Amino acid sequence: MRRMFLPLLFGVIGCAILVALGVWQVQRLQWKNAVLADITARISAAPVPLPAAPDPESDRFLPVRVTGTTTGDEVNVLVSTKSDGAGYRVISAFVTDQGRRILVDEGFIRTTEKDIPRPPTPMTVTGNLHWPAETDSFTPNADTTSNIWFARDVPLMATALDTDPILVVARTVTGTDARATPLPVDTVGIPNDHLKYAVTWFGLALVWAGMTAFLLWRIHRPTA
Repeated sequence: MRRMFLPLLFGVIGCAILVALGVWQVQRLQWKNAVLADITARISAAPVPLPAAPDPESDRFLPVRVTGTTTGDEVNVLVSTKSDGAGYRVISAFVTDQGRRILVDEGFIRTTEKDIPRPPTPMTVTGNLHWPAETDSFTPNADTTSNIWFARDVPLMATALDTDPILVVARTVTGTDARATPLPVDTVGIPNDHLKYAVTWFGLALVWAGMTAFLLWRIHRPTA
């Protein structure tokens, strides 16, 4: 029995740690599901007028409605959709009826539509405020000569189009024929891998328990 004590203790402690990690991931899953439900409810709430000074944290995903006119200036952000493949997001400079210059993400266009002129157009946009975090150290710099961007960087786009660093991602556009297919804000891009992690930890706990049981059997079995 003394030979079995340390392997048994080691096995019990290891299983306990792995199970605790699995339980922690289940708790994280419940927390993340609640966060995503809150974001979904916020995204789909009734739109309000554009705040005077939107905050990138407290006003993220805030539903708004703005009426005004595009200026004809835009940046094109490379993107891909499941249904249409590669294309671009059209990010337009937009002057509201109150005279504020902001950014409007009108939505998706195909690659063949990139160079089609999109002159100044009056429209009403219902959508959500967003400051997407799409850039990292591996993101290429924008090709300003060809007007091809590789991520939505609100401060840089605002500088390029001479607007305030405020982006409204369109959900619906009225008052004009659709120039792009809206790609509304949703929770699809927010990672939620906690269930996968929980299954992994619980699976490792089972493997650890099996290995411990096998080791104890080897120790306990009679020798010839």
